[in-house]
Parts: sequence; structure tokens; C-alpha cells
Amino acid sequence: MKEKQLELLEILETQGRIEIDSLAKMLNMDVNEVAEMIKNLEQSQVIQGYSAVIDWSKVLGNGDITAMIDVKVAPKRGVGFDQTAERIYRHSEVKSVYLMSGTYDLSVTVEGKSMSDISNFVAEKLSTLDSVISTTTHFILKKYKHDGVIFDEKSKDKRMVVSP
Repeated sequence: MKEKQLELLEILETQGRIEIDSLAKMLNMDVNEVAEMIKNLEQSQVIQGYSAVIDWSKVLGNGDITAMIDVKVAPKRGVGFDQTAERIYRHSEVKSVYLMSGTYDLSVTVEGKSMSDISNFVAEKLSTLDSVISTTTHFILKKYKHDGVIFDEKSKDKRMVVSP
């Protein structure tokens, strides 16, 4: 991959909404060249999509619950973990699936309207898969940082403390 492409990807990863004119200036390139580079990166699926990081706890009426589930899997001959991972990520409540090193094989992030929704997902959809050996569910209580964005960062009081 070319140096300019890497530079472009790094900028887009942190500033996905940046105007193409600004990108061209930052990369010291022509606007049309940058547009073509982005188009090629999208077509080759290097750029998978663009998303916003939202603090849903600040949106009224949104009470979604997020859980991270560690899954121990018996890999199948010829397909390893891929087939089980695919069966898991096809469910609408599943937000991400990762193959992991360590005690558990897959890390699954799930969202639901309640703890009961997530419990039902684990009991009825996840643990019933033939290759799933065990699961451990962790409910997210508070987000401090997600995708490089710090939530509820408090501004520090820069005044000097004065005491008698």
C-alpha cells in the first residue's frame, strides 16, 4: 500500500467527516486524485464504512444494554471457528465477533433492550449451537472510552488550591 493511501486511511479513521478539499490539502494532492483514491479503497473494501461514535446514555429513552460474551468453541474440521462465528454474527443483536487468543475462543458483543433480552439470546440462540462449549457473559455498566473517544471527560479545574 502506498504511503499516501496509508496517510489518507489514518486521517479518515479519526476524522471520517472531513471534507475532500481539506483532505487534499492535508495530503498535498489534487482533489480529484484524493476522490479517486477513496473510491478505489471503498471498492476494494479496505474502507468498510463510515460511522459516528454516539454516547447513547445521553439520548432520552434509550436504555439499551450491552454485554460482552466470551465463548468457548469446539472448532470443526476444515472450517475451524469460521462457521460458528458466522452463525453467531448473523443474529441482529450481535454487534461484533472476534476470534481471540487465551481461555475463550470468541468474543461476542451483543445489544438488547434489557438483561432479559441478552439472557434469552444466550440461552436460546448462542448456547444451543452444537460447537459452543461454554459462555461467560459480562454486562457493560459504564463506557469510559470507545473507538478512541473518551466519554464524559471532566474538565479539570486549573485553579490553585488555597487553604489557611
